[in-house]
Amino acid sequence: MDNSSKKQLTIWRVVSVVLIVALIAVSISWIVTSANNNSNVTGSVVDKASQSDNSNPLSLWNDDAKLKTELMSYVKKITTKGDNYIPKEDRIAVFDFDGTLFCETDPNYFDYNILAYRVLEDPDYKDRASDFEKNVANRIVAENTTGADDKDLPLDHAKAVATAFQGMTFDEFYDYVGKFAAQPQPSYDGMTRGEAFYRPMLQVIDYLEDNGFTVYIVSGTDDMIVRGIVKNSKLLNLPMSQIIGSTNTIVGTNQNGQDGLDYFLHDDKVVLGNEFILKNLKMNKVQNIIQKIGKQPILSFGNSSGDGSMDNYVINNNKYPTGCYMLCCDDLDRENGKTKKAESMVKLCSENNWTPVSMKNDWKTIYGDSVTYKGKDSAK
Repeated sequence: MDNSSKKQLTIWRVVSVVLIVALIAVSISWIVTSANNNSNVTGSVVDKASQSDNSNPLSLWNDDAKLKTELMSYVKKITTKGDNYIPKEDRIAVFDFDGTLFCETDPNYFDYNILAYRVLEDPDYKDRASDFEKNVANRIVAENTTGADDKDLPLDHAKAVATAFQGMTFDEFYDYVGKFAAQPQPSYDGMTRGEAFYRPMLQVIDYLEDNGFTVYIVSGTDDMIVRGIVKNSKLLNLPMSQIIGSTNTIVGTNQNGQDGLDYFLHDDKVVLGNEFILKNLKMNKVQNIIQKIGKQPILSFGNSSGDGSMDNYVINNNKYPTGCYMLCCDDLDRENGKTKKAESMVKLCSENNWTPVSMKNDWKTIYGDSVTYKGKDSAK
């Protein structure tokens, strides 16, 4: 072989090696990208037990569940170009939190339980708790024990939360909520307080986000408590800006009671204040949706009469097709169900054109197959 042929052969060998290396690099890049796409949170559900395949995105729902059939038909209708098409920027869904996405009572609301712990058990605070805070905490314990409904408790509790956690920075408060959320859920084996999300409802959020919806939580619970739960959760990934709740004051550490219009923040920290502002229930939910979202949602999900104004705001006088779904706590075997409340909600759904959701009949699981309900008395 002459020198020219040898040179040409060498060139082809070099070219072949370069092509092989390039193909290997492209293959590795594709594998890594695919792995990252599978591991990153593209919707809201990051727990494998609550994810589903594309062919059955609501796999934790029974096939005859009205929400499953109606919602999938609705989403197909409003995402298909035509008369019913809704632009992505207007696809807004609002969800209540306790009893809609998250265990409502065990033996009481999460925000009631954390206040009772703070005031009566926390070794770093209980000796500093005010008489008012102790009164509220003891009334929570009494309500837990007797089941009696203390009608003045919601507002008194909100005021006590404001004073019991005053002075904390946001990170300090979120950390406190996270530590309380890591405690075992009293009535369940295999679950912490912060893991008490309804897995079928997480699928609904994931499904909506996959179809271009923006999801907001609109809760009666203090907004910072809900943010603390979500921030510390591995099950739901939602921006803090999409969580709306009851509100307390926020102040600078050197403000010392001075009005916000007169005080200029310098290098002092921003912390939780000690005054309750607004309980985010009933018509107040509508007010907050208008002020903080700025658009009329098209889907609403709730579980109680406290969500009723929000539901009716969504489905009435709306330029787009809408839907409202209300959870009925009728499962006594897997959850802290309440038969009378569930029956009352079914009646309200009939009167207001809301679609009822039966936790007992519509869901294949509530908290996942690894979680076992121990019974109502276990939380006392």
